[in-house]
Amino acid sequence: MVLKKPIIGMLVLLMTINWSCQNSPKVKNETTINYLKESKEDFDQRMNWWREARFGMFIHWGVYAVPAGVHNGSEIDGVGEWIQRFAEIPISEYEKYAKQFNPIKYDAEQWAKLMKKAGMKYVVITSKHHDGFALWDSNVSEYDIVDFAPFGKDILKSLSLACKAEGIKFGLYHSIMDWHHPQAQANGEPKYDYQNHPNQEFPLFVENYLKPQLKELIDNYDPDILWFDGEWINDFTHVMGLDLYQFVRNLKPSIIVNNRVDKGRKGMAGMNRKDQRYAGDFGTPEQEILEGTTTMDWESCMTMNDTWGYKSFDHNWKSDVVLIHNLVDITAKGGNYLLNVGPNSEGLIPESSIKRLEKMGQWLEVNGEAIYATQKLNKVFKQGENIRFTKKKNKSNYYVIVFEQPENELNVHHIQPYENSSVQLLGYKEDLSWTYEEESGLKIQIPEDIPGEIAWTFKINGKEI
Repeated sequence: MVLKKPIIGMLVLLMTINWSCQNSPKVKNETTINYLKESKEDFDQRMNWWREARFGMFIHWGVYAVPAGVHNGSEIDGVGEWIQRFAEIPISEYEKYAKQFNPIKYDAEQWAKLMKKAGMKYVVITSKHHDGFALWDSNVSEYDIVDFAPFGKDILKSLSLACKAEGIKFGLYHSIMDWHHPQAQANGEPKYDYQNHPNQEFPLFVENYLKPQLKELIDNYDPDILWFDGEWINDFTHVMGLDLYQFVRNLKPSIIVNNRVDKGRKGMAGMNRKDQRYAGDFGTPEQEILEGTTTMDWESCMTMNDTWGYKSFDHNWKSDVVLIHNLVDITAKGGNYLLNVGPNSEGLIPESSIKRLEKMGQWLEVNGEAIYATQKLNKVFKQGENIRFTKKKNKSNYYVIVFEQPENELNVHHIQPYENSSVQLLGYKEDLSWTYEEESGLKIQIPEDIPGEIAWTFKINGKEI
Protein backbone atom coordinates (compact mmCIF):
# COMPACT_ATOMS: atom_id res chain seq x y z
CA MET A 1 0.00 0.00 0.00
CA VAL A 2 1.30 3.46 -0.92
CA LEU A 3 0.88 6.02 1.87
CA LYS A 4 -0.05 9.51 0.73
CA LYS A 5 1.91 12.50 2.03
CA PRO A 6 -0.77 13.76 4.50
CA ILE A 7 -0.85 10.29 6.15
CA ILE A 8 2.94 10.19 6.34
CA GLY A 9 2.92 13.66 7.91
CA MET A 10 0.40 12.55 10.52
CA LEU A 11 2.51 9.49 11.40
CA VAL A 12 5.62 11.63 11.77
CA LEU A 13 3.74 14.06 14.01
CA LEU A 14 2.40 11.23 16.21
CA MET A 15 5.90 9.72 16.48
CA THR A 16 7.25 13.17 17.40
CA ILE A 17 4.64 13.71 20.12
CA ASN A 18 5.39 10.27 21.55
CA TRP A 19 9.13 10.96 21.44
CA SER A 20 8.75 14.39 23.05
CA CYS A 21 6.71 12.99 25.93
CA GLN A 22 9.52 10.57 26.73
CA ASN A 23 12.56 12.66 25.87
CA SER A 24 11.75 16.37 26.20
CA PRO A 25 14.03 18.12 28.72
CA LYS A 26 12.80 18.10 32.31
CA VAL A 27 11.80 21.48 33.62
CA LYS A 28 12.50 22.81 37.07
CA ASN A 29 9.60 23.34 39.43
CA GLU A 30 7.43 21.08 37.27
CA THR A 31 3.82 22.05 37.80
CA THR A 32 0.32 21.47 36.49
CA ILE A 33 -0.52 25.19 36.39
CA ASN A 34 -2.10 26.28 33.12
CA TYR A 35 -0.43 29.61 32.44
CA LEU A 36 -2.74 30.17 29.48
CA LYS A 37 -5.55 30.73 32.00
CA GLU A 38 -3.73 33.21 34.22
CA SER A 39 -5.96 35.50 36.26
CA LYS A 40 -6.06 39.21 35.45
CA GLU A 41 -4.66 39.98 38.90
CA ASP A 42 -1.67 37.68 38.41
CA PHE A 43 -1.11 38.98 34.88
CA ASP A 44 -1.16 42.62 36.00
CA GLN A 45 1.28 41.88 38.80
CA ARG A 46 3.69 40.10 36.45
CA MET A 47 3.51 42.89 33.86
CA ASN A 48 3.80 45.77 36.31
CA TRP A 49 7.54 46.50 36.00
CA TRP A 50 7.40 46.22 32.20
CA ARG A 51 4.49 48.66 31.98
CA GLU A 52 6.36 51.17 34.12
CA ALA A 53 9.65 50.83 32.21
CA ARG A 54 8.40 52.31 28.90
CA PHE A 55 11.84 52.43 27.22
CA GLY A 56 14.22 49.61 26.30
CA MET A 57 17.15 48.78 24.03
CA PHE A 58 16.91 46.19 21.25
CA ILE A 59 20.26 44.71 20.15
CA HIS A 60 20.62 42.82 16.87
CA TRP A 61 24.10 41.34 16.83
CA GLY A 62 25.65 38.26 15.32
CA VAL A 63 27.60 36.81 12.39
CA TYR A 64 25.86 39.19 9.96
CA ALA A 65 27.90 42.05 11.45
CA VAL A 66 30.98 40.59 9.71
CA PRO A 67 29.82 41.08 6.09
CA ALA A 68 28.04 44.25 7.26
CA GLY A 69 25.73 44.22 4.26
CA VAL A 70 28.39 43.40 1.65
CA HIS A 71 28.89 39.96 0.07
CA ASN A 72 31.42 39.14 -2.67
CA GLY A 73 32.01 42.84 -3.17
CA SER A 74 28.36 43.74 -3.69
CA GLU A 75 26.15 45.81 -1.41
CA ILE A 76 23.13 43.67 -0.59
CA ASP A 77 19.68 45.24 -0.36
CA GLY A 78 17.54 44.72 2.73
CA VAL A 79 18.22 44.60 6.44
CA GLY A 80 21.67 43.47 7.50
CA GLU A 81 20.72 40.46 9.62
CA TRP A 82 18.97 38.86 6.60
CA ILE A 83 22.05 38.94 4.35
CA GLN A 84 22.29 35.14 4.26
CA ARG A 85 18.80 35.05 2.79
CA PHE A 86 18.97 38.09 0.51
CA ALA A 87 22.38 37.15 -0.95
CA GLU A 88 21.40 33.43 -1.04
CA ILE A 89 24.58 32.42 0.76
CA PRO A 90 24.99 28.63 1.22
CA ILE A 91 25.44 27.42 4.79
CA SER A 92 29.06 26.35 4.26
CA GLU A 93 29.94 29.77 2.85
CA TYR A 94 28.07 31.69 5.57
CA GLU A 95 29.91 29.67 8.21
CA LYS A 96 33.13 31.31 7.00
CA TYR A 97 31.77 34.61 8.30
CA ALA A 98 31.10 32.94 11.66
CA LYS A 99 34.75 31.88 11.77
CA GLN A 100 35.67 35.57 11.47
CA PHE A 101 33.32 36.84 14.20
CA ASN A 102 35.79 38.08 16.81
CA PRO A 103 34.41 41.17 18.63
CA ILE A 104 37.51 41.95 20.70
CA LYS A 105 36.30 45.50 21.49
CA TYR A 106 33.03 44.31 23.03
CA ASP A 107 32.56 45.76 26.52
CA ALA A 108 29.43 44.57 28.32
CA GLU A 109 29.79 47.09 31.15
CA GLN A 110 30.10 49.95 28.67
CA TRP A 111 26.94 48.81 26.89
CA ALA A 112 24.98 48.57 30.14
CA LYS A 113 26.16 52.02 31.23
CA LEU A 114 25.02 53.44 27.88
CA MET A 115 21.55 51.95 28.42
CA LYS A 116 21.33 53.56 31.83
CA LYS A 117 22.64 56.88 30.53
CA ALA A 118 19.99 56.80 27.79
CA GLY A 119 17.24 56.27 30.37
CA MET A 120 16.49 52.72 29.22
CA LYS A 121 15.07 50.30 31.78
CA TYR A 122 15.49 46.99 29.96
CA VAL A 123 17.30 45.33 27.06
CA VAL A 124 16.48 42.58 24.56
CA ILE A 125 19.46 41.04 22.72
CA THR A 126 19.48 38.39 19.98
CA SER A 127 20.49 35.12 21.61
CA LYS A 128 19.93 33.48 18.21
CA HIS A 129 18.65 35.10 15.02
CA HIS A 130 17.33 33.33 11.92
CA ASP A 131 20.86 32.35 10.83
CA GLY A 132 21.01 29.94 13.79
CA PHE A 133 24.21 31.27 15.38
CA ALA A 134 24.09 31.42 19.19
CA LEU A 135 25.69 34.17 21.30
CA TRP A 136 26.23 31.87 24.28
CA ASP A 137 28.03 28.60 25.00
CA SER A 138 25.29 26.14 24.09
CA ASN A 139 25.55 22.49 25.08
CA VAL A 140 23.01 21.60 22.41
CA SER A 141 25.09 22.94 19.52
CA GLU A 142 28.62 23.93 18.61
CA TYR A 143 27.38 26.62 16.24
CA ASP A 144 27.93 29.33 18.85
CA ILE A 145 30.23 32.16 19.89
CA VAL A 146 32.36 29.95 22.14
CA ASP A 147 32.78 26.76 20.10
CA PHE A 148 32.62 27.97 16.50
CA ALA A 149 33.97 31.53 16.48
CA PRO A 150 37.45 32.74 17.46
CA PHE A 151 36.09 35.02 20.20
CA GLY A 152 35.50 32.08 22.54
CA LYS A 153 33.60 34.02 25.23
CA ASP A 154 29.98 33.88 26.38
CA ILE A 155 28.48 37.23 25.40
CA LEU A 156 25.14 36.72 27.11
CA LYS A 157 26.71 35.91 30.46
CA SER A 158 28.79 39.09 30.60
CA LEU A 159 25.93 41.30 29.40
CA SER A 160 23.39 39.80 31.79
CA LEU A 161 25.73 40.44 34.73
CA ALA A 162 26.54 43.98 33.57
CA CYS A 163 22.84 44.82 33.17
CA LYS A 164 22.05 43.45 36.60
CA ALA A 165 24.74 45.70 38.09
CA GLU A 166 23.12 48.75 36.45
CA GLY A 167 19.55 47.80 37.37
CA ILE A 168 18.63 47.01 33.75
CA LYS A 169 16.13 44.18 33.20
CA PHE A 170 17.57 41.51 30.87
CA GLY A 171 15.68 40.07 27.89
CA LEU A 172 16.48 37.67 25.05
CA TYR A 173 15.30 37.59 21.44
CA HIS A 174 15.14 34.05 20.06
CA SER A 175 14.25 32.98 16.53
CA ILE A 176 11.82 30.10 16.06
CA MET A 177 12.96 29.48 12.51
CA ASP A 178 16.55 28.47 11.82
CA TRP A 179 18.49 28.61 8.55
CA HIS A 180 21.29 26.40 9.88
CA HIS A 181 19.81 23.42 11.73
CA PRO A 182 19.17 20.36 9.49
CA GLN A 183 15.80 19.55 11.07
CA ALA A 184 14.58 23.04 10.19
CA GLN A 185 15.80 22.78 6.59
CA ALA A 186 15.22 21.04 3.31
CA ASN A 187 17.91 19.14 1.38
CA GLY A 188 20.68 20.39 3.66
CA GLU A 189 20.55 24.02 2.57
CA PRO A 190 18.90 27.12 4.12
CA LYS A 191 15.15 26.85 3.85
CA TYR A 192 13.77 30.25 2.89
CA ASP A 193 10.57 29.30 1.08
CA TYR A 194 8.71 28.21 4.21
CA GLN A 195 5.30 28.82 2.72
CA ASN A 196 5.52 26.32 -0.13
CA HIS A 197 7.70 23.56 1.28
CA PRO A 198 6.47 22.34 4.67
CA ASN A 199 9.06 20.41 6.65
CA GLN A 200 7.86 17.27 8.38
CA GLU A 201 10.96 17.20 10.59
CA PHE A 202 10.24 20.60 12.12
CA PRO A 203 8.43 19.16 15.19
CA LEU A 204 11.65 17.26 15.93
CA PHE A 205 13.59 20.51 15.70
CA VAL A 206 11.25 22.10 18.25
CA GLU A 207 11.69 19.25 20.74
CA ASN A 208 15.35 18.36 20.08
CA TYR A 209 16.78 21.83 19.68
CA LEU A 210 14.51 24.82 20.22
CA LYS A 211 13.20 23.81 23.64
CA PRO A 212 16.57 22.58 25.02
CA GLN A 213 18.22 25.86 23.99
CA LEU A 214 15.46 27.88 25.62
CA LYS A 215 15.93 25.86 28.80
CA GLU A 216 19.64 26.68 28.71
CA LEU A 217 18.90 30.37 28.34
CA ILE A 218 16.42 30.50 31.20
CA ASP A 219 18.49 28.32 33.53
CA ASN A 220 21.79 30.12 32.88
CA TYR A 221 20.82 33.76 32.34
CA ASP A 222 17.49 34.12 34.18
CA PRO A 223 15.97 36.51 31.59
CA ASP A 224 13.05 38.76 32.47
CA ILE A 225 11.75 38.73 28.87
CA LEU A 226 11.69 36.21 26.03
CA TRP A 227 11.11 37.89 22.69
CA PHE A 228 10.31 35.37 19.95
CA ASP A 229 10.39 35.94 16.19
CA GLY A 230 10.02 33.88 13.01
CA GLU A 231 6.68 32.43 14.06
CA TRP A 232 5.13 33.19 10.65
CA ILE A 233 6.53 30.07 8.97
CA ASN A 234 4.00 27.38 8.07
CA ASP A 235 6.02 24.70 9.87
CA PHE A 236 5.23 26.38 13.21
CA THR A 237 1.60 25.98 14.27
CA HIS A 238 -0.80 27.58 16.71
CA VAL A 239 -0.75 24.40 18.81
CA MET A 240 3.05 24.60 18.96
CA GLY A 241 2.76 28.23 20.04
CA LEU A 242 0.45 27.42 22.94
CA ASP A 243 2.77 24.61 23.99
CA LEU A 244 5.89 26.76 23.72
CA TYR A 245 4.37 29.52 25.86
CA GLN A 246 3.40 26.98 28.51
CA PHE A 247 6.89 25.43 28.34
CA VAL A 248 8.64 28.77 28.89
CA ARG A 249 6.33 29.92 31.71
CA ASN A 250 6.83 26.54 33.37
CA LEU A 251 10.58 27.15 33.40
CA LYS A 252 10.15 30.65 34.85
CA PRO A 253 6.58 31.65 35.84
CA SER A 254 7.41 35.37 36.16
CA ILE A 255 8.92 35.74 32.69
CA ILE A 256 7.23 38.03 30.14
CA VAL A 257 6.77 36.62 26.61
CA ASN A 258 5.84 38.51 23.45
CA ASN A 259 2.99 37.50 21.16
CA ARG A 260 5.32 36.09 18.48
CA VAL A 261 5.50 32.91 20.56
CA ASP A 262 2.22 32.07 18.78
CA LYS A 263 0.50 32.70 15.43
CA GLY A 264 -1.76 35.59 16.44
CA ARG A 265 0.20 38.55 15.09
CA LYS A 266 -1.57 40.38 12.28
CA GLY A 267 0.86 42.07 9.91
CA MET A 268 3.62 44.45 10.93
CA ALA A 269 1.19 46.31 13.20
CA GLY A 270 1.93 43.35 15.44
CA MET A 271 -1.31 43.09 17.38
CA ASN A 272 -3.20 39.81 17.75
CA ARG A 273 -6.13 38.87 15.58
CA LYS A 274 -9.38 38.24 17.42
CA ASP A 275 -10.48 35.03 15.73
CA GLN A 276 -9.27 32.90 18.66
CA ARG A 277 -7.23 32.98 21.85
CA TYR A 278 -3.49 33.31 21.22
CA ALA A 279 -0.58 33.03 23.62
CA GLY A 280 1.69 35.98 24.41
CA ASP A 281 1.71 38.87 26.85
CA PHE A 282 2.14 41.91 24.57
CA GLY A 283 1.80 42.99 20.96
CA THR A 284 4.80 43.84 18.80
CA PRO A 285 4.30 46.56 16.18
CA GLU A 286 7.43 46.61 14.02
CA GLN A 287 8.80 49.84 12.54
CA GLU A 288 5.49 51.58 13.24
CA ILE A 289 3.47 53.12 16.05
CA LEU A 290 -0.18 52.34 16.62
CA GLU A 291 -2.49 55.09 15.40
CA GLY A 292 -4.47 55.05 18.62
CA THR A 293 -4.81 53.25 21.92
CA THR A 294 -5.71 49.64 22.72
CA THR A 295 -6.56 47.53 25.75
CA MET A 296 -3.69 45.12 24.95
CA ASP A 297 -0.15 45.71 26.21
CA TRP A 298 2.15 46.57 23.32
CA GLU A 299 5.69 47.54 22.46
CA SER A 300 6.84 49.26 19.28
CA CYS A 301 10.24 47.97 18.10
CA MET A 302 12.02 50.35 15.76
CA THR A 303 15.43 51.02 14.23
CA MET A 304 17.42 54.27 14.34
CA ASN A 305 18.33 53.92 10.66
CA ASP A 306 16.98 51.41 8.10
CA THR A 307 18.48 48.17 9.42
CA TRP A 308 18.47 46.03 12.58
CA GLY A 309 21.79 44.25 12.11
CA TYR A 310 24.85 46.37 11.32
CA LYS A 311 25.29 47.60 7.73
CA SER A 312 28.38 49.66 7.00
CA PHE A 313 26.67 51.83 4.36
CA ASP A 314 23.35 52.58 6.08
CA HIS A 315 23.59 56.21 7.20
CA ASN A 316 19.89 57.10 7.07
CA TRP A 317 19.63 58.03 10.74
CA LYS A 318 16.50 59.35 12.41
CA SER A 319 17.07 62.59 14.31
CA ASP A 320 17.05 62.74 18.10
CA VAL A 321 13.93 64.92 17.78
CA VAL A 322 12.08 62.13 15.96
CA LEU A 323 13.23 59.51 18.47
CA ILE A 324 12.13 61.54 21.49
CA HIS A 325 8.79 62.42 19.90
CA ASN A 326 8.30 58.72 19.13
CA LEU A 327 8.91 57.84 22.77
CA VAL A 328 6.39 60.44 23.93
CA ASP A 329 3.77 59.43 21.36
CA ILE A 330 4.10 55.72 22.23
CA THR A 331 3.91 56.41 25.96
CA ALA A 332 0.82 58.58 25.54
CA LYS A 333 -0.85 55.66 23.76
CA GLY A 334 0.08 53.25 26.57
CA GLY A 335 2.93 51.42 24.82
CA ASN A 336 6.64 50.76 25.25
CA TYR A 337 9.47 51.82 22.91
CA LEU A 338 12.13 49.18 22.08
CA LEU A 339 14.80 51.09 20.18
CA ASN A 340 17.43 49.13 18.27
CA VAL A 341 21.21 49.34 17.99
CA GLY A 342 23.28 47.16 15.67
CA PRO A 343 26.88 46.78 16.92
CA ASN A 344 29.63 46.12 14.39
CA SER A 345 31.80 43.00 14.19
CA GLU A 346 34.35 44.47 16.61
CA GLY A 347 31.67 44.85 19.28
CA LEU A 348 31.23 48.62 19.02
CA ILE A 349 27.86 50.36 18.98
CA PRO A 350 27.90 52.94 16.15
CA GLU A 351 28.76 56.45 17.30
CA SER A 352 25.63 57.78 15.56
CA SER A 353 23.51 55.55 17.82
CA ILE A 354 25.42 56.58 20.94
CA LYS A 355 24.95 60.31 20.27
CA ARG A 356 21.20 59.89 19.85
CA LEU A 357 20.85 57.74 22.93
CA GLU A 358 22.78 60.27 25.01
CA LYS A 359 20.49 63.03 23.74
CA MET A 360 17.44 60.99 24.73
CA GLY A 361 18.96 60.42 28.17
CA GLN A 362 19.48 64.14 28.65
CA TRP A 363 15.84 64.82 27.81
CA LEU A 364 14.62 62.03 30.10
CA GLU A 365 16.75 63.30 32.97
CA VAL A 366 14.49 66.37 33.03
CA ASN A 367 11.22 64.94 31.71
CA GLY A 368 11.37 61.28 32.71
CA GLU A 369 8.62 61.49 35.32
CA ALA A 370 6.17 62.07 32.46
CA ILE A 371 7.30 58.79 30.85
CA TYR A 372 8.13 56.22 33.53
CA ALA A 373 5.34 54.65 35.59
CA THR A 374 2.70 56.58 33.66
CA GLN A 375 -0.46 55.51 31.90
CA LYS A 376 -2.62 56.75 29.06
CA LEU A 377 -5.61 58.94 29.81
CA ASN A 378 -9.10 57.46 29.76
CA LYS A 379 -10.53 59.68 27.01
CA VAL A 380 -7.75 61.16 24.88
CA PHE A 381 -4.03 60.75 24.24
CA LYS A 382 -3.39 63.96 22.31
CA GLN A 383 -4.57 67.47 21.53
CA GLY A 384 -3.94 68.36 17.91
CA GLU A 385 -0.71 67.04 16.39
CA ASN A 386 1.81 68.60 18.76
CA ILE A 387 0.50 67.82 22.25
CA ARG A 388 0.47 64.46 24.06
CA PHE A 389 -0.90 63.55 27.50
CA THR A 390 0.24 61.07 30.17
CA LYS A 391 -0.80 60.47 33.77
CA LYS A 392 1.23 59.20 36.72
CA LYS A 393 -0.05 55.83 37.93
CA ASN A 394 -2.16 56.00 41.10
CA LYS A 395 -1.75 59.78 41.34
CA SER A 396 -3.57 62.87 40.10
CA ASN A 397 -0.49 64.21 38.31
CA TYR A 398 -1.10 64.83 34.60
CA TYR A 399 1.55 65.71 32.05
CA VAL A 400 1.13 67.79 28.92
CA ILE A 401 4.06 67.25 26.55
CA VAL A 402 4.38 69.80 23.75
CA PHE A 403 6.43 69.14 20.59
CA GLU A 404 6.77 72.78 19.53
CA GLN A 405 8.12 75.44 21.85
CA PRO A 406 5.10 77.36 23.18
CA GLU A 407 5.12 81.15 23.28
CA ASN A 408 3.23 83.47 25.60
CA GLU A 409 0.31 81.15 26.39
CA LEU A 410 -0.53 77.46 26.14
CA ASN A 411 -4.21 76.51 25.87
CA VAL A 412 -4.92 72.98 27.14
CA HIS A 413 -8.19 71.09 26.94
CA HIS A 414 -9.14 67.79 28.64
CA ILE A 415 -7.38 68.53 31.96
CA GLN A 416 -8.65 70.72 34.80
CA PRO A 417 -6.23 71.68 37.60
CA TYR A 418 -7.42 71.44 41.18
CA GLU A 419 -8.20 74.78 42.77
CA ASN A 420 -5.13 76.53 44.22
CA SER A 421 -2.81 73.85 42.80
CA SER A 422 0.40 74.63 40.96
CA VAL A 423 1.26 74.12 37.30
CA GLN A 424 4.92 73.42 36.62
CA LEU A 425 7.21 73.24 33.64
CA LEU A 426 9.71 70.43 34.22
CA GLY A 427 13.20 71.89 34.32
CA TYR A 428 11.95 75.36 35.33
CA LYS A 429 12.26 76.38 38.98
CA GLU A 430 9.19 78.58 39.44
CA ASP A 431 5.50 77.71 39.29
CA LEU A 432 3.60 79.02 36.27
CA SER A 433 0.57 81.31 36.28
CA TRP A 434 -2.64 79.79 34.96
CA THR A 435 -6.38 80.31 34.63
CA TYR A 436 -9.19 77.89 33.94
CA GLU A 437 -12.62 78.50 32.46
CA GLU A 438 -15.11 75.80 31.56
CA GLU A 439 -15.55 77.02 27.98
CA SER A 440 -11.99 77.98 27.05
CA GLY A 441 -10.16 75.42 29.16
CA LEU A 442 -6.77 75.76 30.86
CA LYS A 443 -4.51 78.67 29.89
CA ILE A 444 -0.89 78.50 31.06
CA GLN A 445 1.34 81.58 30.92
CA ILE A 446 4.70 80.77 29.34
CA PRO A 447 7.82 82.52 30.73
CA GLU A 448 10.14 84.32 28.33
CA ASP A 449 13.16 82.33 29.53
CA ILE A 450 11.57 78.92 28.90
CA PRO A 451 14.31 76.24 29.10
CA GLY A 452 14.73 73.01 27.21
CA GLU A 453 14.46 71.76 23.64
CA ILE A 454 12.79 69.05 21.53
CA ALA A 455 9.72 68.67 23.82
CA TRP A 456 8.39 70.60 26.83
CA THR A 457 6.52 68.97 29.73
CA PHE A 458 3.92 70.71 31.90
CA LYS A 459 2.91 69.02 35.14
CA ILE A 460 -0.65 69.56 36.38
CA ASN A 461 -2.28 68.32 39.56
CA GLY A 462 -5.91 67.88 38.63
CA LYS A 463 -8.40 65.69 36.79
CA GLU A 464 -9.32 64.58 33.32
CA ILE A 465 -12.48 66.11 31.86
